[in-house]
Amino acid sequence: MVTVLDNPIIAHKLAQLRDKRTPSGIFRALVEEIAMLMVYEVGREFESYEVEIETPLTSCRVKILYEENFVVVPILRAGLGMSSGVLKILPNASVGHIGLYRDEKTFQPVEYYSKMPPNLGEKILLVTDPMLATGGSAVAALQMLKDKGARKIFFMCIVAAPQGIEKVSAAHPDVPIYTAAIDDGLNENCYILPGLGDAGDRIFSTL
Repeated sequence: MVTVLDNPIIAHKLAQLRDKRTPSGIFRALVEEIAMLMVYEVGREFESYEVEIETPLTSCRVKILYEENFVVVPILRAGLGMSSGVLKILPNASVGHIGLYRDEKTFQPVEYYSKMPPNLGEKILLVTDPMLATGGSAVAALQMLKDKGARKIFFMCIVAAPQGIEKVSAAHPDVPIYTAAIDDGLNENCYILPGLGDAGDRIFSTL
């Protein structure tokens, strides 16, 4: 299932992200802000629980999330830019990390790092990566998480290519994809068009 977050505020910030003139510091802040707004939309799928609390005047029943049930999993390195935004909304969530890079000749993902909290099968995972291009890295990351026991996963990206959506949906039909935009496709170097450029380079000013 793919959900495009058709929100005017997200669209406005995405327009700024796409602009090649946007400096790294502002780009980084925009990625974080978009991730915060996306969590609000993804959160419609979260299960809340009723508890009783005391207000200054009386007791009442309220709905809460058990933030400790969530794990934010950025795909390194660009996913870190989104994870900071997610953690501003769910500050008590755990954080796991998956390190993948794309081989420049084969365009296939290569794993170089993985560190996760325990008991993934009992958690809700929010996997972040600003770009869903070929889908290779996302498919590999999601399979790694499932191999570690994860059962409930949401994939969050800012822009997606149709090829990446198709590949992830075919390999992991049980993982909902949330994106701010579906772009036209990929160029000969497998970069998304019109895209954002290299999100990692723009976030970390390594152009």
